[in-house]
Amino acid sequence: MRKTCKRRPRQGGFFLLPNEIFPLGLSAGEIAVYAYLIFCEDRETHLCYPSFRKIGEHAGMSPNTVRKYVTQLEDKRLIETLPTTVWTLEETARNGTLLYTILPIHEAVNYHLELQLAGLPPRKAGRKRRRNQTRPCVALCAVLEAG
Repeated sequence: MRKTCKRRPRQGGFFLLPNEIFPLGLSAGEIAVYAYLIFCEDRETHLCYPSFRKIGEHAGMSPNTVRKYVTQLEDKRLIETLPTTVWTLEETARNGTLLYTILPIHEAVNYHLELQLAGLPPRKAGRKRRRNQTRPCVALCAVLEAG
């Protein structure tokens, strides 16, 4: 069996997830798939290549559900995927697993913020103030200064 995780063991047996993933509005399934991909990634190249079946075994999901969450993570710009090709002994090309690239988290945060800004309604023009209208704080300051 080939090893799909090229992760070197770290002292303490844990890995870190960036805090920025929580305000992005990810579902529990998306976080589980993303966490497994972070667990598997090579820390230098940010690449990994587990199959949908392997991710599903570790995250407790079916391969079709994993496929759905991988697509959603791509749409949110947390990961990129590339198809791979495997050559058999009979020299025929077959589809391999996807090659996942974990993108920098700030790209996903910027994309999320751009989507939020694009969804805001256009700003309405405010009412014009009359020239002789005083601001409430000016009147209050005048009373405090006099007293």
